Amino acid sequence: MDSNRILIEPWTAKRAILLAALCLMAGITGGWFIRGAQAPAAVGTANPAIVAAPVAKIASPESSAPDTARLKEMADAKVAQLLDRLKSDPNNPALLTGIGNIYYDARQYSIAIDHYERALKIKPSDAPVRGDMATAYWYLGDADRAIAEFNKALTYAPDNANALFNRGLVRWRGKKDGAGALADWKKLLAANPNYQQSDQVKQMMAEVKKQEAGKP
Repeated sequence: MDSNRILIEPWTAKRAILLAALCLMAGITGGWFIRGAQAPAAVGTANPAIVAAPVAKIASPESSAPDTARLKEMADAKVAQLLDRLKSDPNNPALLTGIGNIYYDARQYSIAIDHYERALKIKPSDAPVRGDMATAYWYLGDADRAIAEFNKALTYAPDNANALFNRGLVRWRGKKDGAGALADWKKLLAANPNYQQSDQVKQMMAEVKKQEAGKP
């Protein structure tokens, strides 16, 4: 956790399978984690909402950099049919989000953001998509924009566990705002008493409190 750039990643089984396939095809093994807040939307289906996921990992993107060029090539191939459908259905937010998710998993964050933004112009209240876009901005090194997008997501879904978890992390790691992180995580635990990563949240809160107590 020494890096200023963290990876925020409530993981799902579908994303784990997708990542494993991409890594196998690219000849990459181990060490790279993805956010995976939601699986790529299936063609013609609604975008699944972010839920409290079973795993929320933090890692340094630089710790085991994959062959991003190769992953982009595979992502381009994977979205080809979706892009064809998008030509005849350009205002389909599920298609746009699915394409964004695939590019996100290939670490093509700017491309992912472009598709998320297009989806949000059609459906601005989609808090899960906005939360995904926020994490993409974080990976591009823009903590302020990430927090701004988490703020917007939370106006639509005030108790969203992943948005609170992630905004707290960005506040802590990106803005050195321990008090803000604690406030987010306290709200997360109060609003989501069955959150599966509550022990991890409590550990981080204890670490932040020690840091805050040591400030002059």
